[in-house]
Amino acid sequence: MLTASPGLVRWMAEQRVSFAITTYQAGRLIFIGQRPDGRLRGHERLVEQCQGLWTNGQSLWTSSKTMLWRFHNALPPGQATEQGADRLFTPREARVTGAVDMHDIGFGQTAEMAAPGPIFVATQFNCLATFSETAGFRPVWRPPFISAMVAEDRCHLNGLAMDGAAPAYVTAVSASDVLDGWRDRRRDGGVVLEVPSGRVMGTGFSMPHSPRLRDGRLWLLNSGRGELGWLDLIYGRFHPVAFLPGFARGLALVGRYAVVGLSRPRKNLTFEGLDLDEALRARDAVPRCGLVVIDLENGQTVQWLRFEHTIQELYDVAALEGVMQAEAVGFRGEDLERAATPE
Repeated sequence: MLTASPGLVRWMAEQRVSFAITTYQAGRLIFIGQRPDGRLRGHERLVEQCQGLWTNGQSLWTSSKTMLWRFHNALPPGQATEQGADRLFTPREARVTGAVDMHDIGFGQTAEMAAPGPIFVATQFNCLATFSETAGFRPVWRPPFISAMVAEDRCHLNGLAMDGAAPAYVTAVSASDVLDGWRDRRRDGGVVLEVPSGRVMGTGFSMPHSPRLRDGRLWLLNSGRGELGWLDLIYGRFHPVAFLPGFARGLALVGRYAVVGLSRPRKNLTFEGLDLDEALRARDAVPRCGLVVIDLENGQTVQWLRFEHTIQELYDVAALEGVMQAEAVGFRGEDLERAATPE
């Protein structure tokens, strides 16, 4: 069940934007848009343990437990589905990566790649990677403090900021080089690194996520403290802009606004004992799951969306600019049979 602020649909119409969301916990790819009559609409498809998400409005890449999926819009310009959706994302490609714990996804090219393609964070292997024609994945970069390419989540590399077609910055929960070492540094071990140099741009973060670069300013989520802010890339200082009432992952920038995904943290050693707990208690608040729209000029929350049950955690949020509402074709059934269309 979705509940939303009274002005959310109007704001989406004014910005001409809808959203794609992933949830690892519930295994869903979710689209949030508006119906032709102006009502909010949610549409979902099951994608096992989906996390990372990238889209340009026509193609969409998302991760699953062991695969990287590519969807493509099957609707010609000006056409819509029976429900009024102006995008119909149809599965067209699947790459078996194995269990790399894929987090953020970008699209571009590095010196190690022959052509542009998806670039993703292979968290289990502490590296950036792309797909391979002969193996599960092809590493294209790793932090300089990681001494070996092994299936040990040492630093919990998670976030990727692209600068156009090039990977520019990453976030990690720590600079650890031992198996599972990041869990001991959740409160203040987080780092931002420059790609490809590996230079440390900022330290002292608490479980940072979702770096996004725009107009030379690097925005990110200091998730363990419930903060949205930006990192001064010259002096390495983090400037909080807004408090977020939940564990924040997923950040989309839309004009002067930030759209942030919030989760209800699991009751386990990964999420407990963070500064976020005390910050919520000080505000007499409980963590929520959903989206908040933040005005970057004053840090105020202007719109919100909540998942009231079933969905407890979100991972990524992507803006579909110029799209009123989107749907996706599932992996089985008549809709997939009708996807046999000529080029």
